[in-house]
Amino acid sequence: MTNIAAAGTFRLGDRTVNRMGYGAMQLAGPHVFGPLKDRAEAIAVLREAVGAGVNHIDTSDYYGPFVVNEIIREALHPYPADLTIVTKVGARRGDDGSWLPAQSAADLAAAVHDNLRRLGLEAMEVVNFRAMGGENGMGKSEDSIAAQFSALAKLREQGLIRHLGISNATATQVAEARGIAPVICVQNFYNVVHREDDAMIDSLAAEGIAYVPFFPLGGFSPLQSDTLSAIAKELGATSMQTALASLLQRSPNILLIPGTSSRVHLRENLAAAELRLPANAVARLNVLSMGGPEPPIHPARVGAPKRLHRSRTLAR
Repeated sequence: MTNIAAAGTFRLGDRTVNRMGYGAMQLAGPHVFGPLKDRAEAIAVLREAVGAGVNHIDTSDYYGPFVVNEIIREALHPYPADLTIVTKVGARRGDDGSWLPAQSAADLAAAVHDNLRRLGLEAMEVVNFRAMGGENGMGKSEDSIAAQFSALAKLREQGLIRHLGISNATATQVAEARGIAPVICVQNFYNVVHREDDAMIDSLAAEGIAYVPFFPLGGFSPLQSDTLSAIAKELGATSMQTALASLLQRSPNILLIPGTSSRVHLRENLAAAELRLPANAVARLNVLSMGGPEPPIHPARVGAPKRLHRSRTLAR
């Protein structure tokens, strides 16, 4: 069995969590909308993840909507004492599956209560405010989030939330949120190719704040790169394991939440906790984020690595 503790731990609020966690988003139907893909498998995935040592699960009531939180409760309640469940609020799903803002104080309060009820909790350990910008709400903006974060801070004062975080946020918004209430984590789009938050990761690490990449494997458009594939082959790993391991090596405050609806892929993802990339592999992957041409491939000058589970599928 994979030892996910090999990836280390980090403080998330007043808890210590393994840096290799699990994101429950993919348990819902296509594009995170509609019924569970496979109810029995979803329950098995959640139980195996926790059995393997995962004690950080990311979810939201707008996954499905609702069905993902309900299956987490069915599979895992009563929860292990060390399990930290993190949710997001600030959006809702339209009847057509669209992602719509839900950011009034009433919307946010209702979302927190929905999460508590469906998960069977008296208080959420962590609630992330999901900022929404751009034409479809999925991009970033520099709009003030003071009203929304203040509303969540009041719910924290009431004891419904223990800790707050922010998602899809700019550095300016993170600073604004921290001026209202303590922020223990930032959850943004980041992977080996999309690395616009490099400076933010470093500044958060200095403050002891966790950074949680969403879409660490590319999301709806999975990562594909000749360089990534070549390095993975040299290491006896899959491309996705290599991508995850590179994030773990990037900074000690990075917490991973790769998602899957398959136990096979869950095992492959968790195995990345034991993979270490040599310096030349890290240097070659760094080029990908710069938008430059991929460098020539040379065999890694390292000892024979432990072979990890392989997969033919890039999607997670």
